[in-house]
Amino acid sequence: MTAIGEVNLTETTQSIPKSFLRWAGSKKQLLPLLKRFWHGNHCRYIEPFAGSACLFFELQPVSGILGDVNVELIQVYEQIKANPTDVSRLLEQALKSKDEYYRLRASEPEVLGPAERAARFIYLNRYCFNGLYRTNMQGKFNVPYGGEKAGNLPSSALLMACHKALQNTTLIPGDFDKTLQCAERGDFVYMDPPYSVASCRVFKEYTAASFTKEDVDRLRAWMDTLTDRGVEFIVSYADCPESEGLSENYESRFVLTHRHIAGFVSKRGEIREMMISNHRRVSGKN
Repeated sequence: MTAIGEVNLTETTQSIPKSFLRWAGSKKQLLPLLKRFWHGNHCRYIEPFAGSACLFFELQPVSGILGDVNVELIQVYEQIKANPTDVSRLLEQALKSKDEYYRLRASEPEVLGPAERAARFIYLNRYCFNGLYRTNMQGKFNVPYGGEKAGNLPSSALLMACHKALQNTTLIPGDFDKTLQCAERGDFVYMDPPYSVASCRVFKEYTAASFTKEDVDRLRAWMDTLTDRGVEFIVSYADCPESEGLSENYESRFVLTHRHIAGFVSKRGEIREMMISNHRRVSGKN
């Protein structure tokens, strides 16, 4: 591992939001640093763990690929790409209340039309506790209401801006392997996977599928494959024993960020995350 410094981003000023979703573990605080790795010579932007895609919407690349194992999330992006007006109209009619939140949460998304289903997802995402995505054993979204401090639903202007950003973007539902297979020389890949942290149960509850130690190993194998292909990448990961193998033979730096996703305020605070890059190894080959 080549350590390239530690940066404290806990005091970073928040910019105007460009993503329309909240997401637990979002890297909004890291945007000033992450943006430095993107340059005009990159052919495409690729993100296999899309979540709120905050870096994608910040950069607004000419061409991109967004993938995620959360199929319903990708369906939301498909609707914003194709049909933002109907989604926006439905959100404008929605009422902010605890009762309405639980009514929508209990509804069956499978029986809704595409725009209604996307609006439901965005509504629940906005007003749920801490922007979490968590499902029960039956695959039903079960995050409690947290809407009193969640702000407002995304405006029609924001959804339209995201619509425009998505026009030349391919959307891929499925495992990160499926998205990374598309990566070619000259592309830029940002990977922000769920954390497989054995000592911290809370990280395992935010995705539709667990991210296991075997997935970490697969991710490491893909890092080497991308490097061999001449594809530059950045990986964000928790500073933990599970991440040690990810950073071996790559450049890395630690960043201090503020944790927002603990269930109790007393458990929140500064945490160290690792950012791993192959920039120098790839640029030396090109």
